[in-house]
Amino acid sequence: MSSDATPSADSACYHCGLPVPPQVDYHVAVDGMRRRMCCAGCEAAARLIVDNGLADYYRRRDAMPEKRPEALPDDLRKLGHFDHPDIQQGFVRPVGEHERETSLILEGITCAACVWLNERHIALQPGVSAVHVNYATRRVRVRWDERKGKLSDILGAIQSIGYRAYPYDAARAEDVADRERRTMLWRVFVAGFGMMQVMMYAVPAYIAGDGDMSLREQLWFRWASLLLTLPVVLYSAAPFFRHAIRDFRMRRLGMDVPVALGVGSAFLASLWSTLLGGPEVYFDSVTMFVFFLLGGRYLEMLARARAVRGIEELGKILPAFAERLPRWPHPDGEQVPVSQLVPGDCVRVRPGEVIPADGIVADGVSEANEALLSGESRPVPKMEGSPLTGGSINISSPLVMRVEQVGDSTRLAAIRRLMERGAGEKPKLAALSDRWATVFVIVLLALATATGAVWYFADPARALWIFVSVLVVACPCALSLATPAALTVATDALARMGVLVTRGHAIETLARVNHYVFDKTGTLTTGRMQLEETLPLGALDADSLLALAAALEQGSEHPVADALRGASAGRELPVVSHVAAVTGHGIAGRYGGGAVWIGRPGFVAGRTGLSVPDEAAGMEAKTGTVVALADEHGWLGLFRFADAVRQAAADFVRQLVATGTPVTILSGDAPAAAAAVGHRMGIADIYGGMSPQDKQSFIARLQKDPAKVVAMAGDGVNDAPVLAQAHVSVAMGSGTDLARNQADIVLLGEDFTSFANGVGLARKTLWVIRQNLLWSLAYNIAAVPLAMTGHVTPLIAGVGMAGSSLLVVLNALRLQR
Repeated sequence: MSSDATPSADSACYHCGLPVPPQVDYHVAVDGMRRRMCCAGCEAAARLIVDNGLADYYRRRDAMPEKRPEALPDDLRKLGHFDHPDIQQGFVRPVGEHERETSLILEGITCAACVWLNERHIALQPGVSAVHVNYATRRVRVRWDERKGKLSDILGAIQSIGYRAYPYDAARAEDVADRERRTMLWRVFVAGFGMMQVMMYAVPAYIAGDGDMSLREQLWFRWASLLLTLPVVLYSAAPFFRHAIRDFRMRRLGMDVPVALGVGSAFLASLWSTLLGGPEVYFDSVTMFVFFLLGGRYLEMLARARAVRGIEELGKILPAFAERLPRWPHPDGEQVPVSQLVPGDCVRVRPGEVIPADGIVADGVSEANEALLSGESRPVPKMEGSPLTGGSINISSPLVMRVEQVGDSTRLAAIRRLMERGAGEKPKLAALSDRWATVFVIVLLALATATGAVWYFADPARALWIFVSVLVVACPCALSLATPAALTVATDALARMGVLVTRGHAIETLARVNHYVFDKTGTLTTGRMQLEETLPLGALDADSLLALAAALEQGSEHPVADALRGASAGRELPVVSHVAAVTGHGIAGRYGGGAVWIGRPGFVAGRTGLSVPDEAAGMEAKTGTVVALADEHGWLGLFRFADAVRQAAADFVRQLVATGTPVTILSGDAPAAAAAVGHRMGIADIYGGMSPQDKQSFIARLQKDPAKVVAMAGDGVNDAPVLAQAHVSVAMGSGTDLARNQADIVLLGEDFTSFANGVGLARKTLWVIRQNLLWSLAYNIAAVPLAMTGHVTPLIAGVGMAGSSLLVVLNALRLQR
């Protein structure tokens, strides 16, 4: 590069050395001089360096001969590696032409205020279009436009406010969680040890009478207590001060601000009294308060980890290696990483092993445990041609599978994405409680300051500890935890039932549903034909008639053929020859030396020259599909097939009807077919022959009544518009990708018994949230006046605050039962 192209000192970014774009005004004071920066990312990084006392970096860098971009600190330079496309392949996925999305682990999240801060700060970064932080899982999902911003800038922005973010993977997430738990446990231990030792010196002062202790002994006890309290304040309570300082820098008030003010003011006052011989010290209250608060947060951390283990288990379920058979059917295999499997590979899965990818059985007969994926606790039989889902467990015998889907294309990956989407979205209740908690902190600080001022003039000796008690006792941690704790536990419990929540509002809305709308085919019914009636018309009895029909349909993939083969399972089939299919009409063949035909009555009548039998019209009146069988001599019989009703769906609908809940069927099938299924379930409000637009318009008309909360259940592409229209939507796990992606809830096991239990759990969850909010408000309403009037000591305030937060989490954990 020529010297003419090199930016001057005034036009170059002081941090990275790149040109400063016009109309950009970012500055950081370094060594007393105002330095220009090219972007918000460089400003944040430079401010981070200066604020942490590392300004020597710039002095040394400026003395070096190399260019500034080559002298970046290691941590900041390493973030740039995450912008490389090869590195991003493992954790970044495209969601549009230029839009990218990733899931990150966040270190340092301690309360709902941390979530608020990260969401607001990340959303301000260039190119970021969406950001959701999950408090329970410590995960952040970010979507950005790669033309306007880089992933390294986002990671740098997170670091600039005191947190660390990493690309998500299950092993790393577990390591981070273990490290946070160990660190927290050490902080609790130091605080507990310090509390016990300080109490040894505080008790004699409490019980001693006037003149029992000399001034020298009192002073010695105070200095001993000070030395024992220092590790508690400087190490155990350090996160409270660090987060409070960060909040002040960001010009906001978080949950740790009142805690830090309370601990800091009590410690400084005690230090002042120790140095100058003041009347009171509060070292025992400081250590006890820090111990109980940290103990409560540690128990809350354990409870939260227990609540979200379902999502984390999905991340760890797949094995690291698989036995690939490169020359199948030759039995020799080789161990390869699962990440190297490609569609078409043959893999041996031994009993007890986890199936590594989606595919079909190529050889063998066994059973699979799919409980974690579908909620179905019973083993599922597997034989040649049966589908296998990655993450399920082979139980009884070895299987050889042919891989069809790997990596992000598997059903397990789709389930995880839907779960993460649901966990990342914040429901209205949670957002509302967060807003009130922020307002409450402001009111709390005002009350504490006013109370301290009043007591300073009324009774100066008591003013400080009353000020501290008000700050601590009313910290709204429980209020912020009330909703997310319950929703996180409920989401995990529902997933274990096979009811996958994919939207943040789903549980809250499902609990208030008062009108259910169902699609028919594939939702109330299985979408698979079932033989309902066999009517012999010739010399063959019903069993022989069924066997002949099944023999003719043996090679067909038509749903009617599947139903005939299923109905004749275990029977010996007669020999037929010259079988030929006539697409859309039926099948012709030869049996016993003569020609036979099976298919629609009109097709068979046209081939044989016979008139359609009168019995066919009677069977068609019962709804369903009628199939005729005839030979050269006349009609042999008729079969009637119908879509099989899901028994669990029928039971759930009857339960709704019995309780007076309105139920409607919207179907694209003929009105008679829809009515036949609806009447069997006791449904009176039935509409057939409806287009997707008709269904959507119907739901919209229902929603004009503000009292109506409508749930819609469907499974097909044509159901996507109406699923989007409903207040809360349910898709079958076997439905189309479009329907599943549009739905708020997915039934993995297609079991309406689980859904019925899920509705009950959603209602219970809403009740638990109300209990938590009521308790949080009642506690604060009762505790604040008591603290303001001097009836609550700092010790009791600390126990009360930690206990209220823990009670909220434990109450939410009841939903797991």
